[in-house]
Amino acid sequence: MAIDFKGKVAIITGAGAGLGRAHALGFAKLGAKVVVNDLGAALDGTGGSSEAAMKVVAEIKAAGGEAIANGASVSDPVGAESIVKDALKAFGRVDVLVNNAGILRDKTFKKTSREDFQIVVDVHLMGAVNVTKAVWTVMEEQQYGRIVMTTSSSGLYGNFGQANYASAKMGLVGLVKTLKHEGKKKNIRVNAIAPTSASRMTETMMTPDMLEKLKPELVTPAVLYLSSEDAPSGMILEAGGGYFAKVEVVETKGVKLGFNVTADDVAANIEKICDMNGAANFDIGPMVVAKILTP
Repeated sequence: MAIDFKGKVAIITGAGAGLGRAHALGFAKLGAKVVVNDLGAALDGTGGSSEAAMKVVAEIKAAGGEAIANGASVSDPVGAESIVKDALKAFGRVDVLVNNAGILRDKTFKKTSREDFQIVVDVHLMGAVNVTKAVWTVMEEQQYGRIVMTTSSSGLYGNFGQANYASAKMGLVGLVKTLKHEGKKKNIRVNAIAPTSASRMTETMMTPDMLEKLKPELVTPAVLYLSSEDAPSGMILEAGGGYFAKVEVVETKGVKLGFNVTADDVAANIEKICDMNGAANFDIGPMVVAKILTP
């Protein structure tokens, strides 16, 4: 059966431009009623205007869809709650949340101020926490919810000059992996998208040819899949330019060196310890403990 969102309500944060706009239009095209959230700030998070969100709402309505705008900051818990309240007031429920809002303050770790580190974490990680927290009880009561976090290859693998951004993005992976378990009984499925896309955040680093090939619209199908009725839970899906890949956190088989182990023993066995043959993913943290204690 084809994926659609008829009768569903989707909140998209940071939806005034780029990826968020593409997601909002994608959900609307498949029948969802959409809450377009965007603070309308500059790339570094300063300033604010509701104009961008209103333009996307106008696009959706012009195409025959239903949408409302919200200009709150996700980094403000009260603002995050207002996004959900507006959704409930307008449409009566929330089925999908896509945490997409983000800012950049790129500098080397040495030159990054504590303020610049904190604000990036506040928007990317705590912003996602705030809106998810606001919608969680609603989804539990409905016994239905689909949540997509936006991680990044910079978080998964690191990137020069993005210690603040990468830390926040990897933090979202831990959030996804935990909420996967906590939402299971209430049919709340939580996943992550790792997009590679032309956007305000990447346009200065890409050639015109790269920007053309990495349109935001080419990421949206993965987000729609991760938000669908039959979505998985706990998945990290990389997407960009028509390319899609599943990302896993794995560990090697490992080596048991006994209870009298020394640093020299670790050094002598490091190749065996790091051998990726047979590396595996664990469904939940305590499985690692079980593996360690199994004779």
